[in-house]
Amino acid sequence: VQLQASGGGSVQTGGSLRLTCEVFGDTLRGHAMGWFRQAPGKEREFVARIESSGGVTYTSNSVKGRFFASRVSFDGPMYLQMNDLKPEDTAVYHCGAGIPYGTTNPKYWGRGTQVTVSS
Repeated sequence: VQLQASGGGSVQTGGSLRLTCEVFGDTLRGHAMGWFRQAPGKEREFVARIESSGGVTYTSNSVKGRFFASRVSFDGPMYLQMNDLKPEDTAVYHCGAGIPYGTTNPKYWGRGTQVTVSS
């Protein structure tokens, strides 16, 4: 399985972006997917987890009510709609898949996309 995140860019505070994670290769049926981000000098942060059923858990309190994750199907794209962006959202955003419940370690990891929010 290969994952590729895209859709990042530079926006001003309050702006919106929609990230896409494309899936290539084997099926992800039964596997949870998720969005992660890493800002310079900070540890990786688990932003949202999406179950194979489509159920979403936002694991970062700072994004609740502003970010919305979705998944088209087992093998379809995964999205992250980011609204009301803030400078602290600046990071490289990655998508991951095959995340065991209770962990933040994906089996599959994709190349990230840079999001920069200016004040």
